[in-house]
Amino acid sequence: MRLSRYFLPVLRDVPKEAEIVSHRLMLRAGMIRQQASGLYSWLPLGYKALMKVQRIIEQEQDRSGAVELLMPTIQSADLWRESGRYEAYGKEMLRIEDRHEREFLYGPTNEEMITDIFRTYVKSYKDLPLNLYHIQWKFRDEVRPRFGTMRSREFLMKDAYSFDLTKDDAVRAYQRMFVAYLRTYARMGLTAIPMRADTGPIGGDLSHEWIILAETGESQVFCHRDLLDKPIPAQDTDFRGDLNPIVDDWTSLYAATEDMVDMGEYEAQVPEDKRISARGIEVGHIFYFGTKYSEPMKASVTGPDGKETIVHMGSYGIGLTRLLPAIIEASHDDAGIIWPVSVAPFEVVLINLKAGDAACDAACDGIYAELQAAGLDILYDDRDQPAGGKFATADLIGIPYQIILGPRGLKSGEAEIKHRKSGEREALPLAAAVERLRALIEPQRGTDI
Repeated sequence: MRLSRYFLPVLRDVPKEAEIVSHRLMLRAGMIRQQASGLYSWLPLGYKALMKVQRIIEQEQDRSGAVELLMPTIQSADLWRESGRYEAYGKEMLRIEDRHEREFLYGPTNEEMITDIFRTYVKSYKDLPLNLYHIQWKFRDEVRPRFGTMRSREFLMKDAYSFDLTKDDAVRAYQRMFVAYLRTYARMGLTAIPMRADTGPIGGDLSHEWIILAETGESQVFCHRDLLDKPIPAQDTDFRGDLNPIVDDWTSLYAATEDMVDMGEYEAQVPEDKRISARGIEVGHIFYFGTKYSEPMKASVTGPDGKETIVHMGSYGIGLTRLLPAIIEASHDDAGIIWPVSVAPFEVVLINLKAGDAACDAACDGIYAELQAAGLDILYDDRDQPAGGKFATADLIGIPYQIILGPRGLKSGEAEIKHRKSGEREALPLAAAVERLRALIEPQRGTDI
């Protein structure tokens, strides 16, 4: 993509309404624009990164055996009355009526709707286990939207819902999703720690929040320091096998949110030099809630004994529009964002130091074509602007690698590559630049761990 033809409305000044680093940088980098309190347009650069996050989530959900579908944003109030949550949910639910005075709501979550789909089509235990997921926009009327898309009213979320014959089967489904989440966050360059958490309005008695440690986190968390360095399960993990050893390994070390922490237990289980008490950002939440929804909504199957059996359920959420600011909170410097390659909107930015110069333009056009042919995701800054502005833009939007071509280097047949994360610069022959970038980028794409 040529930057001269792209829509990238970067801002020089720091917006006054932005309270935290990620909100400031997302506005300045032209990723989002606020339309109203808690409502944002996703501009091309932000939307491109958001779709890369979505692709990783979909790949790991599919690998775990979950099956994707898509449910509507608007739901019937009658379904929520069946489960008993319509009146209990609170003011966060946006309730609406159509022209026929029928009651609907803008879905804040999808337990009721997915249960209705399940009970309509699934009748036998032979069709279990089943896990269905979708990625859809949701709305919660937050009393105080803040921190940009970290806590907005409209947000993009992945919901998965498991259906099993017994509690033991449901716990195995929970474990499959637990491992899938470990891999999902690691592929995005994040250290997300599973912590014991309150189930809240979703319900249930087994729950983990996935927390990224950050000073701007909304809640206090407590955990064992060794959780920051634990190895992630490999891609060839057999999700049909026994996942107990992996889950037990991760949950054997203390980790709890402030709602669930037992300070006596924490201090007894965690040596003083291993204790972490910090702020954290929630980027996902998984629940086992048994028959909370299936029983009142009569979601059952015929069991092996021929009797009707109420199914056990779980739900598993990831907030995509929370993930991007969380990644930025974890990875930035004074100059701007530092994207991990796997979720970067572009992998390389090509900087033409003297646009309009015939030799520079020809060399850049050639490298641009080679980078595209090599399968690299490239942004070409071909604008007729001073070099300082181009460098500042490249650093601000956080593209992992910059390849820089100018008259001086071209005279000696050289290009320069800048590593955004480390600041390292390396000069190399122009003919070797594309292969060098491919060697740097491909192992970091997060396709394997």
